[in-house]
Amino acid sequence: MQWSVAIGVDTHKDAHVAVACDSLGRQLGSVRMSASAAGYLGLLEWAQALGRPAFAIEGSGSYGAGLARFLVAAGAVVFECERPQRRDRRRGKSDLIDAAVAARRLVAGDGLSQLRGDGDRDDLRLLLLERRSGQAARTAALNQLHAVLVAAPERLRRRLAALAGTALAHACARLRANAETHLSSAVLQRLGRRVLQLEAELAAVDRELEQLVRARVPELLDECGVGVVCAAQLVVSSGDPARMRSEAAFAALAGTSPVDASSGRQQRHRLNRGGDRQLNRALHVIALARVRHHPETAAYHARLLTSGKTPREARRCIKRALARHFYRKLCQLPRPALTT
Repeated sequence: MQWSVAIGVDTHKDAHVAVACDSLGRQLGSVRMSASAAGYLGLLEWAQALGRPAFAIEGSGSYGAGLARFLVAAGAVVFECERPQRRDRRRGKSDLIDAAVAARRLVAGDGLSQLRGDGDRDDLRLLLLERRSGQAARTAALNQLHAVLVAAPERLRRRLAALAGTALAHACARLRANAETHLSSAVLQRLGRRVLQLEAELAAVDRELEQLVRARVPELLDECGVGVVCAAQLVVSSGDPARMRSEAAFAALAGTSPVDASSGRQQRHRLNRGGDRQLNRALHVIALARVRHHPETAAYHARLLTSGKTPREARRCIKRALARHFYRKLCQLPRPALTT
């Protein structure tokens, strides 16, 4: 055993709470520290005074990100801990209880994983987050544009009825108000300009994404059906390749591992609704493209349909095979380093 003391940390915006347990799960003490460099140093010194510590951090990708970076840079053993489940909170909830649960999970080796990494991976995560919010805002603005146009004066409806999407946004952005359509024209103009602004932001995000992906994982872009966004999502969701202990674990992370739903003589598997849904969506997009443009995948898809699979079941089988394939590809990538 590389460590003798398990430190569970419940993280918050301004302060963190840590609980120490020995190798048998007995509580040794607790401490509360500020979410700052001085607080992180105080936690590390307190933990080292108790023995050789290992840390289980709840929220290592959000409130605990700074602490995780500090501890990794200091050479500590750090794990990512899931938030407590409902059964763990039957005796109540507090920062001390949550930290103790994290520490005992470390002792038991339950519900822990290695950190996903930082640096380029975190840059890709932020860009994907910005891209998703930008797409949602653009869709909302376009829907509002169409809703306003439906009730607009006849003159505006005739002029803009045949347009949609970006073309409609450009036409609305060029509108000029007059006595008949003053308010409608003004609202359509602002909504059109909003759509165009969001499209410009999305284009800038896509350029940055492509630059990072081509520098980090150009080999993924050589795969049929894998574009910049899907490649970035594969890297973000998998994180450090060392944290994926098997291709079955990666399939579970992607939500592509089949869930047994057999009963009696009926033997079947149902859709897995768990896992990282963004990763599952990326594999779904890749699967659809490969069925159309990749001869081996198209042949496999045809064999599945011939054997009696429904089109939906066939796509799930292809996604499971893709999870196995990309697990091997991702394991060959260099390990990302945490930034300090």
